[in-house]
Amino acid sequence: MIIIRFWLTVVLLIIVFLLVLGIIFYQPRWLLQIIIKVAPGVHYFAETEDKVIAITIDDGPNSITTPKILETLNQNNVKVTFFLISERIKDNEFIVQEMIKSDHEIGNHLVKDEKSIFLSLEEFEQEFLTADKILNQFLSDNSSKVKWFRPGGGWYNSSMLEIVKKYNYQTVLGSIFPYDTHIPSSMFASYQILANLQPGAIIVLHDSAKDGQSGEWGERTNLTLKQILPEIKKRGYRTVTLSEMFFGD
Repeated sequence: MIIIRFWLTVVLLIIVFLLVLGIIFYQPRWLLQIIIKVAPGVHYFAETEDKVIAITIDDGPNSITTPKILETLNQNNVKVTFFLISERIKDNEFIVQEMIKSDHEIGNHLVKDEKSIFLSLEEFEQEFLTADKILNQFLSDNSSKVKWFRPGGGWYNSSMLEIVKKYNYQTVLGSIFPYDTHIPSSMFASYQILANLQPGAIIVLHDSAKDGQSGEWGERTNLTLKQILPEIKKRGYRTVTLSEMFFGD
């Protein structure tokens, strides 16, 4: 009897482990929908049946890797949304100008690469506004002001969202995160993205790296884009900016 209970426990643990792995890999929308109901105010995906997706790239610009990413996007005629860390823009202004010139969208990812939720509300609002001012200097008119915010580390609270909303921003995370900051494999990232592709998906990739100098993440993102963009197009999907997907801009 003890042996039977032992093996039933082992089987149950294996089943639970596999379920957890499945959730981690497939990031099911029903789970995201629960999160949205519990903590509303953040976009994780677009509710649409049209075969349209948005690719977002965080943590740039980087003087070495971002131009490579822009070249790959241009070769595939794809527009994306870049969430920029504003302290990394200094000496890389020409890269941001090239993003705008190529009709990509830029978003607010604060001043530094840090978890936004650990900032006091006063610090958060100050960093948010500093980044907003720096980013909007690259846009020519009020109609094209920066619209999107992504919290550092992906964590947020309702008070942060109220501050963002006050300045007419939308907060966005994503529905497909291939763990590209944790798993050093563009092959894994490509497979995970394509396995989870569905209408309205928002893909999260990363440029630069934690220190802002190394191009480790950006190099992998460039390889991932080279692998997935032709397949995404082959499957009949359009890749657009966040504003085009949600507002038709």
